[in-house]
Amino acid sequence: MDEITTYLHLPITNPTWIFFLVLCVILFAPMVFSKLRIPHLIGMILAGVLIGEHGANLLARDASFELFGKVGIYFIMFLAGLEMDLQNLKQNRTKGIIFGFITTVIPFGFGFLAGYYFLDYSLPASLLLACIFASHTLVAYPIVGRYGLSKSPAVTISIAATMVALLSALLFLAGISGTLKGSNDVWFWVFAALKFAVFIFGMFFLLPRLIRVFFRKYSDPVIQFTFTLAVVFLSAATAEFCGLEGIFGAFLAGLVLNRFVPNTSPLMNRIEFVGNAIFIPYFLIGVGMLVNVAPMFHEGKAAVVVLIMVVAGTLSKLLASFISRKLFHMNHTEGVMMFGLTEAHAAGALAMVMVGLNLEVSPGVPLMNGAVLDGVVMMILISCIISSIATDQAAKKLKMQGEETGRKQRRDSTALDDEKILIPVNEPSNIHTLMSTAFMMRNRQLNRGLICLNIINDADMSDKTQEHSKRCLEMATKLASAADVPMQTQTRLAVNFVTSTIHALRENDASELLIGLHRKRSQDDSFLGLFAQGLLDNMSRQLIIVDMHIPANTIRKIVVAVPEKAEYEKGFYRWINRIARMAEDLRCQIDFYATETTGNLIMHYMRDRHKSVRDDYELLYSWNEFPALRHELSPDHLLVVVTARKGSISYQPSFAKLPSQLQTDFADNSLMLIYPDQQEENNEIHAFTDPHHYETTSGSTRIGRWLSKWIGEMG
Repeated sequence: MDEITTYLHLPITNPTWIFFLVLCVILFAPMVFSKLRIPHLIGMILAGVLIGEHGANLLARDASFELFGKVGIYFIMFLAGLEMDLQNLKQNRTKGIIFGFITTVIPFGFGFLAGYYFLDYSLPASLLLACIFASHTLVAYPIVGRYGLSKSPAVTISIAATMVALLSALLFLAGISGTLKGSNDVWFWVFAALKFAVFIFGMFFLLPRLIRVFFRKYSDPVIQFTFTLAVVFLSAATAEFCGLEGIFGAFLAGLVLNRFVPNTSPLMNRIEFVGNAIFIPYFLIGVGMLVNVAPMFHEGKAAVVVLIMVVAGTLSKLLASFISRKLFHMNHTEGVMMFGLTEAHAAGALAMVMVGLNLEVSPGVPLMNGAVLDGVVMMILISCIISSIATDQAAKKLKMQGEETGRKQRRDSTALDDEKILIPVNEPSNIHTLMSTAFMMRNRQLNRGLICLNIINDADMSDKTQEHSKRCLEMATKLASAADVPMQTQTRLAVNFVTSTIHALRENDASELLIGLHRKRSQDDSFLGLFAQGLLDNMSRQLIIVDMHIPANTIRKIVVAVPEKAEYEKGFYRWINRIARMAEDLRCQIDFYATETTGNLIMHYMRDRHKSVRDDYELLYSWNEFPALRHELSPDHLLVVVTARKGSISYQPSFAKLPSQLQTDFADNSLMLIYPDQQEENNEIHAFTDPHHYETTSGSTRIGRWLSKWIGEMG
């Protein structure tokens, strides 16, 4: 009977029941509120209001909500930095800083006027309220991620502005706090600046080196995920130690880890899944549990305070977004997106009002009282609702505006890219390398599955061999499942592995083959090995051979050596797309070494189809200069050699020396060999089918076009 009484006692204190009820809210709130066409973020907050101590009093906001809530807001800021397109940020950094300044100054002015003249707060309290108005939190960012708009310029500018506004508000808050405590002298600011400089140095100069070393040494997915979370919380804790907010450190951790966590990797999938499934909903529910609506109905002054705060806060952020979008010549929908992302007040506002409760203007007289806390919490609720609605509506419109372009791109991709990648997996040691490479190369718009092939020697059907085959396919399947990539597996019995692989290639109508580099087992083995050499001699579709010495996510640059006349090969644009997608996912630069004509064609194609990739072009006058590239390479660079089969247009006699050159001059470098497609029906015909589309229509170019067409027809 006592146990029943304990369970029926409200609020519930049993940890098992607390977690169960929270999971029920996370599960059912989106379902219920989606029926009412209310964004699920608002649903989580309102559900927190209902179950909290000021609602039905089912749950108390205990230490678990504080812990998981802090993790949740850190995850929101971390994901914002992790998913950000750094090239886009670089291009829009000036706009982000300007918008950050505007969305700080205008709300700051509105907040001070509202506090000092309308609410009769003291000067320090009005300045603190102004800091609360100036800062904002990216509560609505998960909506952006759900619509796949994290690379939108409006989103990038808003995220950059958030950091500017938060940092500015925190610095001003530090000044207010130091003044009231009597420690606001020159040494206070010198010490604060020194701590900030050390923090930034550690984040952007020391931490990346630690991350790179760790990811190279440890590939276990659980260890990598745990290490990533440790980096986030170390950054957040260090930021708090330096007098900043933890969310600032979490965001910087996302920026630092940005290039180490590819978008298509299993690690990214795990981070997003855990954050969106548990931590972020926990934070939103915890925010709702803070809300107390009772004073709004019992105390007229409380309603007036909330009304003034909400109106002043919303109008100031709206005005800042309007001015900025006019200044940047952006459309109305992008302006609404900027307003939606910068409207919500949550973690920063709560932290600042708690500082106000702990500060005293005189002994025993706090800077702010509980009524201000209630007003700020209500403002947080209403601003989060407005932010979520505005962001959701803007995201839908931006998605619809880009849908026509997206449909056109998908039509082009479907018509021009017959992508279907076949991966033989017979060696467990290189399965992870092959799968991660395929994840980065695949066209996510088409979302076609990979094909993993395992071949068993027909003469050796022992239990050990069959278990080995099963283990290889299971490894590949787990990696694909973790990265949310569709995949089919096949097992074949064969005496000749080369013949069986080619049969599988044709039966599945695969566009290309991705294999690992053969490891020499005896003096008689060639550099490529019998299997790769047999494939080259008997197939004309694209063959990619990979030999990674370091994990792919630690590659800092891709160096591509392209032979003369490579543009005349059938698969010219296919391999460019594959390498460009890798660079996009790794967020690294590509350096192309090619002749002037070939380099210009690659450059214009990259500018047209892969604008976000950082690329550079160097002249490679002849293939005899290829060994000199070893001086341009570092251990964390990937060397991509575009070569050709004997008898093809771009084949050169010097290619015969390529294996020995790779063995002697590039033995310590990660390597990728690409033998382009030579089969017309499988050619990825670019919209500019003619390789000289981008060149001027001079007489020599017209002759080149005619020759190219004639050679293609003869081939």
